[in-house]
Amino acid sequence: MALVVTLLGGESTGKTSLARALCGHLAETGQNAEMVPEHLRNWCEQQGRAPHVHEQAELAREQARLTDEAASRHNVDIVVADTSPLVIAAYSELYFNDHSLWPEALAWQRRTDLTLLMGLGLPWVADGFFRDSPAVRDAVDTSIRRELQAAGLAFQTIHGHGQARTEQALRAIGRCLRLDLTTTEQSLTNGRRAWSCDKCSDPACEHRLFSGLLARNNTGDARP
Repeated sequence: MALVVTLLGGESTGKTSLARALCGHLAETGQNAEMVPEHLRNWCEQQGRAPHVHEQAELAREQARLTDEAASRHNVDIVVADTSPLVIAAYSELYFNDHSLWPEALAWQRRTDLTLLMGLGLPWVADGFFRDSPAVRDAVDTSIRRELQAAGLAFQTIHGHGQARTEQALRAIGRCLRLDLTTTEQSLTNGRRAWSCDKCSDPACEHRLFSGLLARNNTGDARP
């Protein structure tokens, strides 16, 4: 099975641009990477409207199915999914006050290999049809963070612009594969996973959430 990387975040957080950049760079390093597009957006474009509440669950399941299908292909090394069911669950909560999609979405997310949450540093850009407002983007981010943290699911927040974002994501993928995939610095030291906390300003990142576990693994005690 391929390594599955999921990109999470609300509207105008750069998920699609990052997914494309990652697949392009990974191909240059000899990795056969496949991008799974955002099914929700494709559906809205085809239907010319936003989904109704009763259509949300099927859209989430189809996003999961498309990602699982890509990961099962024998010639694919890495799958980069341009969203996951968690994002649809967040929208379902925000627009319909429907919390029913979270359990299934979290269960699927738990089976993925790497969760990257887009930071909110990019400017919000209207697209004239799908995107609502910066407030909606912030609300989706808040919901996703809350559910990931409550479920104890590790994630890394990706900050910065352009190549800096790509490099952060490549370091995270490289840690999973124990390879140096970056173009500007070595991501591993003596075969051990390396944290880049000096480049992360997010107080809710996975290093803080799981610092106790990391300390226990590295020193034998449970001090945070």
